[in-house]
This record gives sequence, structure tokens and C-alpha cells, in this order.
Amino acid sequence: MNPRRIVISGGGTGGHLFPALAVGRKLKEKDSAIRLTFIGSHRPIEKKLMEKHSAPFIPMKIEGIKGRGLRGLKTIVGLPWTLFRSALLLLRLKPGLVIGVGGYSSGPVVLAASWLGIPTIILEQNLVPGFTNRLLIRWVRKAVVAFENSLVHFKGKAVFLGNPVREEFHRIRPKQRSTTLTLLVFGGSQGSRVLNETMVAALPFLAAEKGRLRIFHQTGEAGFQKVKEAYVQNGFPDAEIAPFFHDMAGCFEKSDLVIGRAGATTIAELIVARKAAILVPFALASEDHQVKNAGELARVGGAEVILEKDLSPARLADRIIHYLDHPERITAMENNLTALKTDDPAGRIAELCFGLLEGKA
Repeated sequence: MNPRRIVISGGGTGGHLFPALAVGRKLKEKDSAIRLTFIGSHRPIEKKLMEKHSAPFIPMKIEGIKGRGLRGLKTIVGLPWTLFRSALLLLRLKPGLVIGVGGYSSGPVVLAASWLGIPTIILEQNLVPGFTNRLLIRWVRKAVVAFENSLVHFKGKAVFLGNPVREEFHRIRPKQRSTTLTLLVFGGSQGSRVLNETMVAALPFLAAEKGRLRIFHQTGEAGFQKVKEAYVQNGFPDAEIAPFFHDMAGCFEKSDLVIGRAGATTIAELIVARKAAILVPFALASEDHQVKNAGELARVGGAEVILEKDLSPARLADRIIHYLDHPERITAMENNLTALKTDDPAGRIAELCFGLLEGKA
């Protein structure tokens, strides 16, 4: 095996891809001779992000198992072939280390690596490990967790280093309060129909305050045109609406309050950037992991959580107006988030990876 080659496997959503890219960049910063290969699925978001970051990327044809009914059964039947292909790919690449960043596409690659005797490490971004990482625990050398309360799930193999986020989030400067409240609304990398529809329906309740509101709203591709038109029709033509904000860190820096889901990467970015948030966990998330993630921020007073079943346009507007009238609450939430912040997660994960490469971890 080549100790200067590392495979990073996983994906499916930005919540897995952004940590993968953050760790990859840190590895290259510390050793420019390291050769990285990213392995993921055929989802369009993965191809688009990897091309944008000029990352060497190999897609594999694999789908999830849990909660997919007959399609999941088809994946199970094809799993031996997927494992065989993963092993052949690893034998060709000869990596000295395989990193699994979560998502179903990481499973076969990490498992095949373990069987081939290649050192392996997995990253768990959620409070409670997902299905794939639970299956992989017994096969990997080390696991990195984003929350200290996650250590108990990993049978002594885990270390608490935090969830790596893009470097630009570490450079976000504190926002100075003013008479205008700047909102950032987004439902993850693919958007959220529930957030889109509820925010649009809340606009009439916010009409009297529109002179004191500035809004950035990432809709996802599917809802973009409809949401953009609704803002104009409701008297908010200056709102900045886009399917995807490539400079999300810039949007965070301009914002006083974030309204979003509670995916692992969103949670990590809020912690690093110290941004107050109203979190609406995705109700159909596997094993309710978004509710559990959001609960960690709520526990320290760093976010307000509204469950989907309790969400309404009137309630959302009421909470926005509350923070508009009480900016000191936003400042308090920002300060409370320091309780969850960790130092340089990507850098410390990179050091652990080098330790595994050298047989020291």
C-alpha cells in the first residue's frame, strides 16, 4: 500500500461532502505530497461539488438500504458485487488509509478496506451514529465524533475532535447589531419544501416590519422560481433568493439569525460561526437524528427549536419579530455556542490520520 495516498469515501448530501473536503484540504496543507481520491455515489450534487473543488472523484453505483423498501432489498442483493468492486478499486489505488465520512456509499469501501488490512477511520457528524457507521464500528481502527456525548456509542474507539467545516467559516467575524435584522433561510444543500412554504406564508405577517428586515433565502433548485415570485408579490423584492449560495460563509457573516434544518454540517457551521438560529429539524430524518442534533444546541441555549408539527407561518413570523425586538437574545445565543466549540477539528483529524498512516494511532 502507498502511505502517501488516502481515499475519502462517502457522500449523498452536503452534510457528508463538506467535512470530506475540509479534511482533504487540511491533509494537503500539512503534506502536499499526499494524493487524495474521493469515492462517492452518482448523485448530481457530489459530481458538481467535486468538480467545483477540482477534487479527484470516482462515483460508484450504490444506493441506501434503510427505509427504501424493495429498492433497499435490491441493494442488499447487490452488496457482494459492490464489496467486490470496492476491493478491486482499493487494490488498484493502493491507499495507505481510508476515511469514511458517512452516508451509504462509505460502507462498502470502508468495509473492503478493513478486510484488506488497510487502516480505516470514520467520521460521525451526528449526535447518534447513523446506520452505516453503526455497522462499521467493529471494523474500523478509529472513529471521530462531533459531540462529546457521542463517545458512548463507539466501544472505546472514538475520539471527540468535532465536525470539520470549510475553512472560511472559521474566519467569520462577529456581526454588529443594528436596527435591521438580517435573516438567512436555508434548508441544507438541496433546500427544504417545508421551510420554503412556511417562510413564504409568513411574509404577510411580517409586512409591517419589512423595512427592518433583510432576507437571504436559499431555496434549492425545485422551489426557486416559486419562492422568488412569492417574495416579490408579498412586497419583499429586495430579498436575495437563490437555488444555492456558493458563498455560504459570506451569507452567515452578513446574517444575525439563521432559520434552517438541523443537519450535522449546518449544526457544525453554526457552532464555528457562533450564529443564533431557529432550527426546524427534518421530521423524516433517519432515527430522528436532526431533532437530537438540534437538542444539543438548545441544551446550551444556542438555538431555538421548533418541531415541524408545531411550525406554522404565524409562529415563525412571531419568533422573527421577537428577535427583531430583542437583539440581546441573539447575542446571548451566540455567546452560549462557545460551550460546544472545538479547536481546529479538521487539523486534529488530519493529525490523527497521519498517526494511522505511520502506525502510531
